[in-house]
Amino acid sequence: MRTPTIAGPTSGALPAREHLPVNIAGRPVLDVVIPVYNEEKDLEPCVRRLHEHLSRTFPYGFRITVADNASTDTTPDVAAGLAAEVPEVRSVRLEQKGRGRALRTVWSGSDAPVLAYMDVDLSTDLNALLPLVAPLISGHSDLAIGSRLARSSRVVRGPKREFISRAYNLILRGSLAARFSDAQCGFKAIRRDVAERLLPMVEDTGWFFDTELLVLAERAGLRIHEVPVDWVDDPESTVHIVSTATDDLKGVWRVGRALATGSLPLDRLARPFGDDPRDRELSGVPGGLARQLVGFCVVGVLSTLFYLALYSLFRLGVGPQVANAGALLVSAVANTAANRRLTFGVRGRDRAVRHQAQGLVVFAIGLALTSGSLAALGAATGDPAHSTELAVLVVANLAATVLRFLLFRLWVFPERSTSRNDPRNDR
Repeated sequence: MRTPTIAGPTSGALPAREHLPVNIAGRPVLDVVIPVYNEEKDLEPCVRRLHEHLSRTFPYGFRITVADNASTDTTPDVAAGLAAEVPEVRSVRLEQKGRGRALRTVWSGSDAPVLAYMDVDLSTDLNALLPLVAPLISGHSDLAIGSRLARSSRVVRGPKREFISRAYNLILRGSLAARFSDAQCGFKAIRRDVAERLLPMVEDTGWFFDTELLVLAERAGLRIHEVPVDWVDDPESTVHIVSTATDDLKGVWRVGRALATGSLPLDRLARPFGDDPRDRELSGVPGGLARQLVGFCVVGVLSTLFYLALYSLFRLGVGPQVANAGALLVSAVANTAANRRLTFGVRGRDRAVRHQAQGLVVFAIGLALTSGSLAALGAATGDPAHSTELAVLVVANLAATVLRFLLFRLWVFPERSTSRNDPRNDR
């Protein structure tokens, strides 16, 4: 059975960020979700403490939603009693477990422009709540997360959980190139207009839900605001570390594969051209050229280092020509994929195979330049030193790089092919 997805627009670019309206009669600005499973003991103190804090410090209307994940104790009764007693509290019952499922369900049905959640143990100091949601209300950011790993955060927890958390975030950085610092902190918020398009892309219904949400948002270029938090570990937490870690690693593999194949329509999350100051046109410079040059140079430097490392590795077992061809082929595929996404902003699977085929043609030209340089070096010196080979290859690759950029910009990813996704053309 498919998990319900949020209703709302699912195509086209997101509108420009604006300050949210804060005085809408009958509708809260913030909806804080507390997902629970068998929390009959902690639920009432948590809700009352959160309600008291929001009533005292939060300047806008708010709602607290208890999302019960198929509890088998008296948690549903406690939630219903709180909802009946406190006007700003409501309860939602789900017949299936899963934190991600609970958040998706409640956020899908909420009318609040800012959606947040926190764990029932309230490990995170509530003084971070207003700084968490303020950038979303102002229009500065799209998502916000609490971070226990920021330098100014104050955290009390055991060494085992500390090691697991830091190791997991290192895995995310190494495998999915994540730049956010803390994926697992149960203290996050998102603008509803962003959630309308982002949630349908998130498959996980459990603990990996947070990570998948953040990775997709970051890859789409959305702005994630991080708030240092004070956090005290709950020694009675019911989270099963081994099974959760296993499910998370499976999720990392699934999301990484989807991103590598371009199967996610991340263009749905694009902001209008010009919403980012980096997109502003420069006088005398063709639209997008300055940004493309920067992106291409960064990708080029990384690709060259990758190529040289591969060449040195292959050279241990084969001759220079075979090593050069193999290293250039592998690095060319990676280079085309990186430039497609990062430099020229092409997302999704549309024409991905064609782009790789054209990239291989560009690769063939680069191979001809570098192979010709090696052949000329061999003819001139007979048996050149390895360092000399590398120096010649660097020079040859510089020449090939200039030609590669021109071919990418004018042939593989021409302006007319990307302009269809440019929101300026919809005006």
